[in-house]
Amino acid sequence: MIAKIIYGETCTGTLNYVLGKEGMQVLGYGNTFSQSISPKFFGSVLHFQGQRNATKNRYAHISLNLPHGEHLDDKTFYKISEEYMENMGFGHQPYVVVRHTDTKHEHVHIVTTTVKEDGKVLGIFNSHRRSMATRQHLEKKYGLTPAPTTRRKEQLRILRLPELQTGANATQGTRYYLQDVLNTINQRYKVRSFEELARLVRPYHIEIKTTTTESGRMGVMYGLDNQNGYRTSFINGSEVHRNLSGPKLQKVFDIHSKSKLLQMHRKRLLKQIETTYDLFKAIHPYELEEVLKDYQDIDIKLDTKENVIEGYTVYDKSTYVFRSRELSQKIRMQNRLDIFGNGNQPTRIDTESKQFKLEIQKLIKEAFNTSYLKSPKQTGLLSEHMMTKNFGDIGPILIASKKYIFLERYIPKSRQKEFRTALHAAFPIVRKRLYELETKKEKAALQGKFDLIGKVLKNKIFNVGTEQGSVRLLFQALGVKYHDNQLSFTNSNRHTVPVELGKLSFPKEMENYVSSGFVRQNHLMLETLSEKSSENTPKLTATAMFLPMIFPKLYKRMNPEHKKQYESLALSAYVKSAERMHAPFEKSAKDYIALFNAKGFYFTKGEDGFKIKSIYTGNESSYTLPKRTGLYLNSIPDLARVLQEQKPIIKNLLEEGRNDLKNLWAGHLMERGLYDKVAYMLTAENVRPNLYREVILHHMDNGLRPCLVQVSQRQSSIKRNRALRKGVYAIGNFLGGGSYIEKEMFNGFKDEFTDFTKFKKKDTGPSL
Repeated sequence: MIAKIIYGETCTGTLNYVLGKEGMQVLGYGNTFSQSISPKFFGSVLHFQGQRNATKNRYAHISLNLPHGEHLDDKTFYKISEEYMENMGFGHQPYVVVRHTDTKHEHVHIVTTTVKEDGKVLGIFNSHRRSMATRQHLEKKYGLTPAPTTRRKEQLRILRLPELQTGANATQGTRYYLQDVLNTINQRYKVRSFEELARLVRPYHIEIKTTTTESGRMGVMYGLDNQNGYRTSFINGSEVHRNLSGPKLQKVFDIHSKSKLLQMHRKRLLKQIETTYDLFKAIHPYELEEVLKDYQDIDIKLDTKENVIEGYTVYDKSTYVFRSRELSQKIRMQNRLDIFGNGNQPTRIDTESKQFKLEIQKLIKEAFNTSYLKSPKQTGLLSEHMMTKNFGDIGPILIASKKYIFLERYIPKSRQKEFRTALHAAFPIVRKRLYELETKKEKAALQGKFDLIGKVLKNKIFNVGTEQGSVRLLFQALGVKYHDNQLSFTNSNRHTVPVELGKLSFPKEMENYVSSGFVRQNHLMLETLSEKSSENTPKLTATAMFLPMIFPKLYKRMNPEHKKQYESLALSAYVKSAERMHAPFEKSAKDYIALFNAKGFYFTKGEDGFKIKSIYTGNESSYTLPKRTGLYLNSIPDLARVLQEQKPIIKNLLEEGRNDLKNLWAGHLMERGLYDKVAYMLTAENVRPNLYREVILHHMDNGLRPCLVQVSQRQSSIKRNRALRKGVYAIGNFLGGGSYIEKEMFNGFKDEFTDFTKFKKKDTGPSL
């Protein structure tokens, strides 16, 4: 099921369309004194209530759409609509549910107002997230086909076209079709001109005309030609939607055109395309799309007219759209006949080119890195690992790589043997060069750790010193060791930095295992705490919250002032991650609070706004939520009661001893889908994840349940149990690496149907 919502300033046109459609059926009214009222009377009630406030978002037009072939009877569809409105916060507003039969997919329209009887406006913050969570809840409850949860790569699918008709109402269906397509295009791409917009909407049979008044004000009109003998009259942009008017769109186009990043994206694309040209001796024009996608991950579409290729358009990952001639005249196909002018010759790589030799070097380098990361025992540094491997060791990894498969596909069969020979010949040269580069990087990294240790000790972040050797706790948490007045990496003695500390005793209690991923995150955190300004500091991830769990002896020695700063930074990083994880379950601002409460976090409201605290940090530590999030929480009608209801939930967690970070970590791993690790924690370590009940049930159904059964039935050896435990607290780039970027779950509601100019930031029950 797909939910669509549009906010507007008027409701007359919307009601005329919804209630005037041929074959429409009113399924029912919400919050009216009778179900026997006429549509005209309801329209008057809705109009007058909406006019009690001057907000531009007075009215809401919602549609719930089933996929093709799915059927619901009227009673069930109305019940689903009622539950949707209740969860979206419209449960006490007047609304009408109308079923239409003008398309191949079944759908209902709901029209309501955001203005309450007292003239105040409902809080409509985070509408897209709430709609997504509500939709998924209803899909599961009523057995409906889920909407996609991953972003679509294909072009916008046209679900309907206005039927062939004439008369006064002919433009109504057109108007809403135009809204769907134009809003989606403007969300998906950073459009910079009306000319570009016209090209992007042309496949959807939409035509655009622009006008300019004497005062220079830009106007725009839209028309529809479905190529079946039906063409609408052109409709002013402001009549389609106020944000699709000429001046409003021109303002958006100007912002996109003046972006400082625009030139950077141009240069990057130009370099990538030129590199592709340098690699190939010939490219069949119709294979350019596939070549650029496989080699550079660039999406393009050939521009053809009467079967003649005029160029191509690049749909960049930055969401900008570029024509090839806009990037550079040098890359136009007409100007590169040396590559594209070879008739119907097959696409083939130039094995004598400089770029081909560079690709061979890249292949070998990637194979070394993969071999090191996949090594069951990562003993030693990467540079040491390289010198122990010969071509036969990395050959299978190299041949299985995507880049190798790509190169082999376009190398002529007669040159395949030469390709393999070139790889063998380049191997020792590349290995030596990489060894030298990696050695240089490793030395710099060790020196960086030494410098950071100096800053940490100077700023007295931890109460550690040479007495009783407690400074070793800091060394271990940064992945280094100290011996004979020298500092070196924990897993290697190859590089050293002289440190005159004399003989240090070894602490009786040290962490048994230190994850390299947590070492990196700890390094970033200590860099942040060591700097006087937090600007330009490395981005922390949610795993910063769990550093005291991995390095308990060290973080117990953290000085109070720095501990408060650390806890605030950790809370900030974790909250941002948790908000993205909660999106599929957050049907309202109450859910926002409940989901955090179940994890052991609670909210307070003061003069500075809302603050979030946790049962894992000191009472004085907190993170102030952004203003927009505060407005979202303020939209809860009975906010004081909801905040008061947090107390027994938090008290229960504390009484049960659930304030151990292991409980939060188990929930974090569960949200990441690492069910095998979670299953071990739940069975062998008797950990209970601090998560909302509905979230736990979701993961049980999603794959956790069979993992629990498998772990419970398996009689593991002591050696295997140690390995499993080590894996539970070992993270690499997936969770703790510096290059890790968390991605928000796909939101079909937001990406396909909401007004593109509205920037949005990013059942209750006890936890198990």
